[in-house]
Amino acid sequence: MSETDTAVTVGTVDPGLPPAPGAELYPALDLANSAVALPGGQFLDALGTPSGANQWLVGHNLAPAEAGLQEICAARMRSLREHVRALLAARVGGHPAPATALTAVNDALTRVPTASPLGWDPVRGLHRTAPHPIDQIVDQALGILAADAADLLTGPDAERLTACPSTPCNRYLLRAGRRHWCSVRCGDRARAARAYARRTQATTD
Repeated sequence: MSETDTAVTVGTVDPGLPPAPGAELYPALDLANSAVALPGGQFLDALGTPSGANQWLVGHNLAPAEAGLQEICAARMRSLREHVRALLAARVGGHPAPATALTAVNDALTRVPTASPLGWDPVRGLHRTAPHPIDQIVDQALGILAADAADLLTGPDAERLTACPSTPCNRYLLRAGRRHWCSVRCGDRARAARAYARRTQATTD
């Protein structure tokens, strides 16, 4: 995005934009698409605020409505999103997976404890520690999303992964037949752009 572009960030994604094909099967794909670039320099981020991030988790059955996420939790979600996007981009482009993205996803996969760790302090002595309830919710959600991303990237649907080719859209989807747009809106915009290019070419010939 250039310095002359106008970026508009809001807490929820445009309700007129449906989920990309495949997002209903893979929450991690929907996570990757939770920040959307639109014409006119608009940028809509469903995880841009703690309340938006909370709403996104609730909508995917990954947190209770009263979880009360803080900005640090929303930032962790946005960070995982960018790492998942990096892995999707590498898979679609046929490039090596970025090491930092692999590390981040693997960290999310292994962060969820199977038992409460043992701790010690001068007052209580040895005791079982428990994470903050919100941290526990976010750790669990990120672990599920990381595992889902791993399944998508290594499973049979990975061959169908593609990036929406309609500028400036930045969403990923699973191809179905000849369809390779993430939405009817993007398909119409791309067809209109091609028609305009043909008309322009015809007038210059």
